[in-house]
Amino acid sequence: MFAKRNMLTTKTVQELAMLLGENLSSAGLVAATAESCTGGGVAYAITEISGSSQWFDRSFVTYSNSAKTQMLDVDANVIEEFGAVSIPVVEAMSLGAVNNSDADIAVAISGIAGPDGGTAEKPVGTVCIAWYSKKNGHKSETYLLAGDRAEVRYQAIRMALLGLIGNI
Repeated sequence: MFAKRNMLTTKTVQELAMLLGENLSSAGLVAATAESCTGGGVAYAITEISGSSQWFDRSFVTYSNSAKTQMLDVDANVIEEFGAVSIPVVEAMSLGAVNNSDADIAVAISGIAGPDGGTAEKPVGTVCIAWYSKKNGHKSETYLLAGDRAEVRYQAIRMALLGLIGNI
């Protein structure tokens, strides 16, 4: 298991997206994404793969809080209580992505990519990611990623793909 994890962490985003497609196809599953700070980057990586329409349904780019409530049925009270960058919000987003699509599995991402917007409690680089599958339920993580805006977003995309692969 450890060697496999190391092998995955050295793969490029494109290689991870290809592997995701192979695994989803083999399992007969379809994915969706719900993205905030990555602005559709996970969906872009996935749709770069020829034939991805066979295993990828759609992406919800919900950058604003109102988009999260309107498109993904995230309760506004949850956003108010925990903040948009929180585990309860990304878990609701991932569930909303599955419930509002033809997907079996989804990833949701919300974070503070910077350079502004961080606080003492949630500094720049804080990214919450949740994966939801009809089979396995929720898995979620909060990361503190280093680097500039582009680097934080890129790392979040990689983590999202790795988690999707691990939750099939």
